[in-house]
This record gives sequence, C-alpha cells and structure tokens, in this order.
Amino acid sequence: MKKQELIHLHGLLAEVGNYFEEEHSTKVDLADYDSLGVRPTSIHKSKTDHKAAVFAMANAITSEMADAEADEKVAAKAD
Repeated sequence: MKKQELIHLHGLLAEVGNYFEEEHSTKVDLADYDSLGVRPTSIHKSKTDHKAAVFAMANAITSEMADAEADEKVAAKAD
C-alpha cells in the first residue's frame, strides 16, 4: 500500500471512530493511538508511522465495537 493510500485510510478510520462514538454515545479508548502522535493530517510522518497508527486505531475501534455488541440487548422471539 502506498503512503498516500495509508494516509487516506487513516482519515477514513478517524471518521468511522467519530461516527461510532456519536451513534453509541460512548468514547473509544485511543490511548495507544494517541501515544504515537500521528494524525491523518501528519503527512510529513513516515509510512511506517501511519501504518502503526492505522493498526492502533483499528484495534481500538473494533474492541469498542465488540464491547458494544456484547452489551446490546436482543429481543426474544419465537421461531
């Protein structure tokens, strides 16, 4: 994957995280991501830095989604 594509993916993941927080009224724990100091707008950072940021953000979002799914109540219905 090219650096430009990785930066684009980084930006898209940030939007997904924001959308998820708004829809579920929860906060995604981005401590690992924040510690990297790389944002989608940090175009001067290396491809490797953006790759690490993408993985950190994706892990945080999917972990929060898994927690939200476990808490989600499912209506009982008979077949």
